[in-house]
Amino acid sequence: MMIQQIKSMHVLHSMSNPPSRQFTILYFASAATYTQKPSEGLPAPMTLAELFKHLEKSYPGIGEKVLTSCLFTVNLDYVDVNEDAMKSTVIQEGDEVAIIPPVSSG
Repeated sequence: MMIQQIKSMHVLHSMSNPPSRQFTILYFASAATYTQKPSEGLPAPMTLAELFKHLEKSYPGIGEKVLTSCLFTVNLDYVDVNEDAMKSTVIQEGDEVAIIPPVSSG
């Protein structure tokens, strides 16, 4: 279900490209609630480590309260959030990042 939402949001955002020198970040579930927005454009290029710092500065507490339990995609590909990836994964102009909190089913 969440993957389908990401693909739907990806289609919508691919129709309207972010401004030049920016990438789009999509917030789902608790991430959207915490930021009070479904998406925004951020300056590119930026590493994942820089993204986490930027989000923490813009939304104090988001790292501990939201990001630590989330999955991340860059252009619909899941990204492992480990020390190496945080430094080596560079988000480029026009890229799309999704923050995906855990999903429960019942």
